[in-house]
Amino acid sequence: MGAGGPRRGEGPPDGGWGWVVLGACFVVTGFAYGFPKAVSVFFRALMRDFGAGYSDTAWVSSIMLAMLYGTGPVSSILVTRFGCRPVMLAGGLLASAGMILASFATRLLELYLTAGVLTGLGLALNFQPSLIMLGLYFERRRPLANGLAAAGSPVFLSALSPLGQQLLERFGWRGGFLLLGGLLLHCCACGAVMRPPPGPSLRPRRDSAGDRSGDAPSEAEADGAGPQLSEATPRTRPRRRLLDLAVCTDRAFAVYAVTKFLMALGLFVPAILLVNYAKDAGVPDTDAAFLLSIVGFVDIVARPACGALAGLARLRPHVPYLFSLALLANGLTDLSSARARSYGALVAFCIAFGLSYGMVGALQFEVLMAAVGASRFPSALGLVLLLEAVAVLIGPPSAGRLVDALKNYEIIFYLAGSEVALAGVFMAVATNCCLRCAKAAPAGPGTEDRASDTEDAEAEGDSEPLPVAEEPGNLEALEVLSARGEPTEPEPEARLRLAAKSV
Repeated sequence: MGAGGPRRGEGPPDGGWGWVVLGACFVVTGFAYGFPKAVSVFFRALMRDFGAGYSDTAWVSSIMLAMLYGTGPVSSILVTRFGCRPVMLAGGLLASAGMILASFATRLLELYLTAGVLTGLGLALNFQPSLIMLGLYFERRRPLANGLAAAGSPVFLSALSPLGQQLLERFGWRGGFLLLGGLLLHCCACGAVMRPPPGPSLRPRRDSAGDRSGDAPSEAEADGAGPQLSEATPRTRPRRRLLDLAVCTDRAFAVYAVTKFLMALGLFVPAILLVNYAKDAGVPDTDAAFLLSIVGFVDIVARPACGALAGLARLRPHVPYLFSLALLANGLTDLSSARARSYGALVAFCIAFGLSYGMVGALQFEVLMAAVGASRFPSALGLVLLLEAVAVLIGPPSAGRLVDALKNYEIIFYLAGSEVALAGVFMAVATNCCLRCAKAAPAGPGTEDRASDTEDAEAEGDSEPLPVAEEPGNLEALEVLSARGEPTEPEPEARLRLAAKSV
């Protein structure tokens, strides 16, 4: 499936097959972010059939989101070990199987295990590999590519919410879950197109018996996982880490992780509660479901536009501040709309929320890529998603429990808005402090690891591959490696010639 396939060369192609990968990432992102919110359309039917409260039913979406985020490190390890395509194909099957099995559930616990755990895990195994592959294909146009891929979330949200309402009215929640499970099989098709970028592969060596060994690209590397090219010789190539925990020592990563935790506490709460909030305010069911579509329509425009804006030469170095501004705007929108009860006020809230929410969605992974670099992005993404999962398990369920206890949505919007606004303020202040400390501190041995993706690409383009020392006639290469103090394992003939030359 991946062994011997094309590999990444000196830099991302910024086009070509990358546009197909971008389209697949668009679909996967739409399912990953839109599906847990669209499932909330079925909550009232589930509450009626199972005799449960809103907080108990909301755990279905919360567990799905928690699995999407909490299995980030697992997804990182699997991608590093097996590659992007196999992981995404398996994830598509799991996501579909979860919803199909959920249609036969007779207890809420069964819904938690099927629609929550299985479908959430399947979406996670599609979402993270698609972002990793997108980073391999785009560098100069990466902000725009991230914005276009992130637009899949509002597009699918605006489509899945009315679709779920129609399925609920015609087939009930069981038939709706069954059909949505079939729809999730499209994730397998998206995984099938995730071939690695074209580029030169490392030259395979031959052992004493003349067989190819050791340096043939592994299946995971050929599928876009793990290091693509190394400055070391094939025999001395460093062993790949399945999960790089050293990224936690990076100050920029620590700031981003805390910001994402605060953000996740309140960012998703208004979108999850919006439909039921409107229904309790007397809005008809169809109009209430259409509110999510309004958020999606505005979000569709906001994400690509914000991605293109962040790609401008003057703004790209300041993307963290643009991200903090988007968080602050989203928090203030929640705070100012806490008392909205009329349909017109709810529509105005949806427009402002969709705009700020789209800016956050377009910039969140671009900020992380720029902070940690391409080589550490898979591990950093997995760890951030794990931290975000904890916040997701705290935020929406707590909000649902407060709704059941207080019968009032106003306090929920105040809490959610305060958390998101606090995340924006923290991101701006901490980033400014970290940048000042980084400018004042002398360059250390780990400076290269914290370089941006642009610097990584320039370094890869400027550096020349080391000469291959295993070839018997390449004595000069062997002397260069020996002078550098790097370990070499030359072939026996080359070793004898080097010894004879030194004598």
